[in-house]
Amino acid sequence: MRDSPKDIFKAMGVRMTPQRLEILRILEKCNEHPAAEDVYEKIRERFPSISFDTVYRTLSLFESHGLIKKVHHLAEKTRYDTNMRHHHHFVCVRCKKIIDFTWEGIDKIPAPEKVKEWGKVEDRYVELRGICQDCLKKTGV
Repeated sequence: MRDSPKDIFKAMGVRMTPQRLEILRILEKCNEHPAAEDVYEKIRERFPSISFDTVYRTLSLFESHGLIKKVHHLAEKTRYDTNMRHHHHFVCVRCKKIIDFTWEGIDKIPAPEKVKEWGKVEDRYVELRGICQDCLKKTGV
């Protein structure tokens, strides 16, 4: 998120409320892939009366304007990704950590011809699942 918050909200055509601004700041500072519940818990430190619905609607608003993306995985709750550059994910099946990575080799492979029968590919994304280094260390594997 390179633009100033004022410019971001102006481009979205919405008011820059203190709550929206704080949610934006939480997302910008976050190195993880937070769920809406995580953002809600964090913002309640400054805005104790904010509703979960307000947080969820704000995240949906940000997603609809391309500021964040949803990450669905492992039948867990939806998480959000603030890294809008093209990348892939490694998901730990134990602790549910999501790690961003790039993979030029896979990005250069053309989609199979059969895909044209289904429609037009506009993006590609790889999700690798396994056990992260932290979990491997804990189990001594």
